[in-house]
Amino acid sequence: MKLEELLLKRSENKCELCQSGEALSVYEVPPQSKSNEDNCIMICEKCLSQIENKEELDSKHWTCLSGSMWSEVPGVQVVSWRLLNRLSNESWAMDNLDMMYLDEERLEWAKSAGLENGTAAEFHKDCNGSILQAGDSIVLIKSLDVKGSTLNAKMGTVVKNIRLVENNTDQIEGKIEGQVIVILTKYTRKQGA
Repeated sequence: MKLEELLLKRSENKCELCQSGEALSVYEVPPQSKSNEDNCIMICEKCLSQIENKEELDSKHWTCLSGSMWSEVPGVQVVSWRLLNRLSNESWAMDNLDMMYLDEERLEWAKSAGLENGTAAEFHKDCNGSILQAGDSIVLIKSLDVKGSTLNAKMGTVVKNIRLVENNTDQIEGKIEGQVIVILTKYTRKQGA
């Protein structure tokens, strides 16, 4: 039996995350060297596009993780853990994450999201280690002089709708007094975290 047929049978022709029956495909949970029924899951197009950051995370959609996180399928557990971490600014996601248990091997797999060529996954994190996402609001924990400008960003300033600087997890971009500036993540705290 082909892998796709096995997964469709196991999932009863539904997305293993949100239970949708539309536009299903096999998702290989990275990183992996050989696809099998433990490290591949059947998911819908909506879940796939949000997992792969092609679409913004819709926290209402992901409340389904409250059920899927209890799946016995290793791949579903790992993806659920990763998504709950990405949604850590939501109290329900943090509550679920606190309840969730992964053995050491699966936790290591879950934390290795984006491992390519043996390099660890990198995330933009604030001063407390909370993962920052594009569109988040942050608070400055230190007054900052903006290079090449007379602007001084005061401690406590809220910066809304941040952008992540690609290829540099120590920097984000945000608008202060109408000016887009680069801010070091170590001087930020995620609002609400």
